[in-house]
Amino acid sequence: FVVAYLTGEEESDVHIYSGYAILGFVLVRIVWGVVGSKYARFSDFVYSPGTTLRYVRNLLGGRAAHYLGHNPLGGYMTLLLLTMLLVVTITGIKVYGVEGHGPLATDACEERVAANESQGDTESAEEFWEEIHEVASNITLALIVLHILGVVTSSWLHKENLILAMITGKKKAPPPQ
Repeated sequence: FVVAYLTGEEESDVHIYSGYAILGFVLVRIVWGVVGSKYARFSDFVYSPGTTLRYVRNLLGGRAAHYLGHNPLGGYMTLLLLTMLLVVTITGIKVYGVEGHGPLATDACEERVAANESQGDTESAEEFWEEIHEVASNITLALIVLHILGVVTSSWLHKENLILAMITGKKKAPPPQ
């Protein structure tokens, strides 16, 4: 995402291919969320709103429960990040298609011919998708920052290395109390 974000103004091949890579990673993560290991499955970490609100209250009070998998906020952040990354990549592909490139180019070109669109209509369609793409990218960047802050906070609160756990997929159970 950082590579795609930093190369966004250039509309370079690096930007385009990093976007496709992000889409591939997101699709793999969605499949892994259904068929993957216990703690990677969506069914393991999507909690009810009530459970999540209790977790937030306890977190603010400095006594949040420890979870071996995602905590309730982490679960919702995962869903939100995946959703926003899908929005960013799909709108990027739409922009690229309106420009006459990529997998949606054929559909976009046929739509313009069928609708007898003028150059101005094509430019406004491109601007529309570009605006959504930019806003979604900025929201995603903000979510990434919040996610990092959440990981640091949770790591500090529970005295554990969540970054290592994200890399290895292994997390130690909390000590008995």
